[in-house]
Amino acid sequence: MRMEAGEAAPPAGAGGRAAGGWGKWVRLNVGGTVFLTTRQTLCREQKSFLSRLCQGEELQSDRDETGAYLIDRDPTYFGPILNFLRHGKLVLDKDMAEEGVLEEAEFYNIGPLIRIIKDRMEEKDYTVTQVPPKHVYRVLQCQEEELTQMVSTMSDGWRFEQLVTIGSSYNYGSEDQAEFLCVVSKELYSAPNGLSSESSRKSKLLQARGTRM
Repeated sequence: MRMEAGEAAPPAGAGGRAAGGWGKWVRLNVGGTVFLTTRQTLCREQKSFLSRLCQGEELQSDRDETGAYLIDRDPTYFGPILNFLRHGKLVLDKDMAEEGVLEEAEFYNIGPLIRIIKDRMEEKDYTVTQVPPKHVYRVLQCQEEELTQMVSTMSDGWRFEQLVTIGSSYNYGSEDQAEFLCVVSKELYSAPNGLSSESSRKSKLLQARGTRM
């Protein structure tokens, strides 16, 4: 039997109902497991099945030999639901499936809990389905004297892959200037909507250099 600590249990056989009115304590027999809680806890979500049950509205429920309300649901997932009604937080054991708690929360019609679980599940789905990074390559053409400047602009995740000499095509004064092809790469991560993260100012500058072929 599961009971709230620090409180005395009501006499058996009444389901928490005292003579001449409704008592403070309520017994619930969920799938063969007895839970003991207060009427105030069950009535925290007024539109829920549990609130309507303990207030004696149009819902009808059989009782066991102790007077506990019989509810034909899985007791494994009822504990987190009852605790949520007690303190407003969703606390799950590491091996407990959120889908199971969600199914019960929907049955008992506990709106805030349903939203919390769905938000958690969506967050996990986002993490699992995140698109792997794409490797983007750029081929940049530069002169020998520009290599130092090229190195200084290598930031924001860009890195050198290969440097290829393509000869001395330019002559300035009495000196030949060697030409190079510089291959660089970067990992781009895609957002859930399929759009890649925006390049920063320096990476745009680096990409612009690739137009000189």
